[in-house]
Amino acid sequence: MPLTFRKSFRILPGVRLNINKRSWSITTGGGKDGPRYTRSSTGRRTTSMDLPGPFGWRRTRTTRRH
Repeated sequence: MPLTFRKSFRILPGVRLNINKRSWSITTGGGKDGPRYTRSSTGRRTTSMDLPGPFGWRRTRTTRRH
């Protein structure tokens, strides 16, 4: 099993800085019943939101900047 590096820092309420071996990203939102937006240094943009229901479903939409 390979070793991985990943670290997440809370820089403001509702804002996180995520760092891994190849890139970094900023995540905002994700409060109670709200969407979470992530923008990566590689150009990846992700919007995710937890859907209501007993099973913890999550809907995620990812786009890449060209």
